[in-house]
Amino acid sequence: MNEFDVVKEPIVTERTTILKQKHNQYVFKVDRGSNKGQIRESIERLFKVDVEKVRTANFHGKLRRLAAGRPQGRRPDWKKAIVTVKKGQEIKFEQETK
Repeated sequence: MNEFDVVKEPIVTERTTILKQKHNQYVFKVDRGSNKGQIRESIERLFKVDVEKVRTANFHGKLRRLAAGRPQGRRPDWKKAIVTVKKGQEIKFEQETK
């Protein structure tokens, strides 16, 4: 598994922005089969930073409801990683403007 298979995308919300500013933590959507060691290595290689700590959480996909309130399928399950980077280092994301 290479770096791009493990780390899928950053999660940028108001809450994750506060985590970044106060605790130097970044949040990513990652592959469900990856472990903390693989996530650490991928982040260090992709962004050239030193990772201190990795916390993960698994999420079940929500039911999709369409007509008449009946479930019509479900969204996929996914995994989130909260990565703490050494003090003084940061990860920069390119922001898309729409």
